[in-house]
Amino acid sequence: MSASSSNDNTGSTAKESGRIRVVCVAGARPNFMKIAPLMREFGTRDTFEPFLVHTGQHYDARMSDNFFRDLGIPAPDINLGVGSGSHGEQTGQVLMKLEGVLQAERPDAVLVVGDVNSTLAATLAAVKLGIPVAHVEAGLRSRDRRMPEELNRLMTDVVATWLFTTEPEAEENLLREGVDPERIHFVGNVMIDTLLANLERAKQLDTLERLGLTPGEFALLTLHRPSNVDDPQRLADLFSALEEIHARVPIVFPVHPRTAATIRERLGGSELKLQIVEPQDYLDFLRLMSEARIVLTDSGGVQEETTALGTPCFTIRDSTERPVTVTHGTNTMVGADREVILREVFRALDGDSKRGNVPELWDGQTAGRVADVLEHDFLESDREVAV
Repeated sequence: MSASSSNDNTGSTAKESGRIRVVCVAGARPNFMKIAPLMREFGTRDTFEPFLVHTGQHYDARMSDNFFRDLGIPAPDINLGVGSGSHGEQTGQVLMKLEGVLQAERPDAVLVVGDVNSTLAATLAAVKLGIPVAHVEAGLRSRDRRMPEELNRLMTDVVATWLFTTEPEAEENLLREGVDPERIHFVGNVMIDTLLANLERAKQLDTLERLGLTPGEFALLTLHRPSNVDDPQRLADLFSALEEIHARVPIVFPVHPRTAATIRERLGGSELKLQIVEPQDYLDFLRLMSEARIVLTDSGGVQEETTALGTPCFTIRDSTERPVTVTHGTNTMVGADREVILREVFRALDGDSKRGNVPELWDGQTAGRVADVLEHDFLESDREVAV
């Protein structure tokens, strides 16, 4: 398939110059870990001309700047400065502001990653202008349409030209939804490219020493999903279990002070008994994940990262869009049931932890496979037609 032939409205720069002009879009913290190896790979090839757009959906400037610094991401060519807001407001602002950028830059393709509001908005802006979209991390499904991310994933995959998948079940999902198999490319997990590239750097940091932690003798918690933190009863049940675990192994909880205050309020004003710390930079958090005895999370990316690291993970959700972390990795789904959480966590702490394997193609080479596909579809296919 020659994707450039469907892109006549954008100037077909790949045909004219032999270089593929790709607008890469990132907007929230989970995007940064995925965009970093792609920008690095594109930058090493003469065949690509990448243009980076930061939508500003992640509005904490300090954390955003730190992630760009830690991951070696070049300064964005443009920051849309969208900031916080409702799902509709964020999506609408990105769509409107990005449209003008795409009209000015006339790219051959737009590349989006993950499943945040910026992902869907950038996809819509591109396809409305006739620009093909590459979706990295396509086909993941939780089958819970109450999750905004699930809706973003579904709608992005319907209209994207290239669907780059991280695990075989993602391809099965797409085929079941009627997607043309030629659009699907199993390339592996680009987040693991970032993890493997930075693990040794992370291990050199003094993160544990600064926080007073001993390797293998603490648990790490992330908790942010509305389904967990917005329901006072569910939250109370969770913290009842977490505090019992904390009595046996200290739980470190990196959390923004505003979120911590909201949690305290919904728990009736009682102080949180866990070890509360500020949100961590990427490298510090990677050090924590790699040295933790166990991780408790409701994050999607953390399920993948702990599987790659071999760290036992307990996911505080009722469903996961990353089933390979359960079937092959170190992840165990525990929901929000206090008794299930305690049973599974204490079993691991007693030495019966899940031993997983690293899934296929989670080898640090995913960005290269993405670039290979785009090169073939834009440049090799055109040469084949010319011959």
